[in-house]
Amino acid sequence: MEAEMELFQKILSAAVEAGASDVHIKVDSPVILRLNRQLIAIECPNPTEEWVEKVVSKIIPPHARSRFEAEREIDFSYYVPNIGRFRTNVFQQRGTFAIAMRYVKTKAPSFEALGLPEQLKKVAEEPRGIVLLSGTTGSGKSTTLAAMIEHINDNFKKHIITLEDPIEYVFEDNQSVIEQREIGLDTQSFETGLKNMLRQDPDVIMVGEMRDATSFAAAMSAADTGHLVLSTLHTTNAAQSIGRILDFFPAEEREQVRRQLAGTLCSVICQRMVTTVRGTVTPAVEILINTPTVRKLLEENRLEKISVAIETGTDDGMQNFNQHLLKLVQSGLVTEEEALTKASNPEALKMNLRGIFLSEGARIIG
Repeated sequence: MEAEMELFQKILSAAVEAGASDVHIKVDSPVILRLNRQLIAIECPNPTEEWVEKVVSKIIPPHARSRFEAEREIDFSYYVPNIGRFRTNVFQQRGTFAIAMRYVKTKAPSFEALGLPEQLKKVAEEPRGIVLLSGTTGSGKSTTLAAMIEHINDNFKKHIITLEDPIEYVFEDNQSVIEQREIGLDTQSFETGLKNMLRQDPDVIMVGEMRDATSFAAAMSAADTGHLVLSTLHTTNAAQSIGRILDFFPAEEREQVRRQLAGTLCSVICQRMVTTVRGTVTPAVEILINTPTVRKLLEENRLEKISVAIETGTDDGMQNFNQHLLKLVQSGLVTEEEALTKASNPEALKMNLRGIFLSEGARIIG
C-alpha cells in the first residue's frame, strides 16, 4: 500500500476507534474529528496539497470521476475492509481539495439503541403511504430511516428497494428481500430510478432524499398504488414540512398536490439531536400522524392549525418537540438547560417544567 493511503487509513481507523461521527481533512490544517458533536484536532501530520490530491484520486470511484471534474464536488460511499463505511464528500475550498467523511455503522441500530419512540415502529409497519423523516443536517434522519428499514426486514416478508446517493447502511436480507441502488452507479438519477422502481415489484420504497417536484410526484403516485414510501426532507419541524413539499410545485399545481397529499401522507417525523447528561446524544422527536383531523386540515388548507393538531393528538401517537423534551427532562436523561435550547417554544416549555400547561386558547388545563 502506498504511504499516502496507509496514513489515510490510519486516520480513519483512529476515528472509528475513538467513536467519531465525522472526519474533516483539508490542506495545511490539522485533521479534525467530530466527537460527541465537538470538533477535536488529532495528532497527525498536517495534510499537504500533494498528499490530499493523491488520496482524492484513489478514493473517488470510477463512475463518479467525470461528474467530479465537471462539478468540483462529489458525494460517494467509501468502504475500507476491517474499518468501515464512510459517506464521503470531496469538494474544493481556496482552490485545493478538502474531504468530509461521515462514519456509517455497517448494521443499522435498533429503535431501542437510538432512543426512538415506540410509535415509530407502528409507522414503519404501515402497509402504504408516505413517511417523511425531516430535520437539519446531522439530526440523524438517515439512521432513523435505516432503523425503520431494519425493523421491517426483521419482522415482515416484504420486497424493499432503496434509492440512495450514496448508499450508507448496508442491509442483509432477513425476512425481507432488499435491493439497494446507488445514484450514478446503479441508476442514472433519482428521476430515472423512481420511474423504473414501480416495475420492479416493490412493497417498500426508500428514497434517500426528496429533492424536487418530480421525485415527490413519483412518491405520491407510488403511495397511491399501495406502496409504503420512506424518505427524508430538510425542514426544522413536522408542520413546516407540508409547506416545504408544496413549495416544490408551481403555484397553480399546489391545490391539487395538497389534496393528493392529504390522501397519501402517512406520517412526518422530525428530529433534533439533544446532548444528554452523560455527554452522549439522543433524538428529540416530533411526530405528525395523518389522522382524520389532520387530513381535513390539509384538504381545507388550514396548515397553520397542524401544530395544534400535533400538540393535542397524543392519543393518536403524536407529539411535538416540547412534549418529548419534557419527557426527556423528567426521565433525568437531559438537563432543563439543554432542553430549553432545543425547544420550539422555550417559554412554553419553562411553564411545562413548572407543571403549567396552556391550551391553544391560553386556558390552564392541567
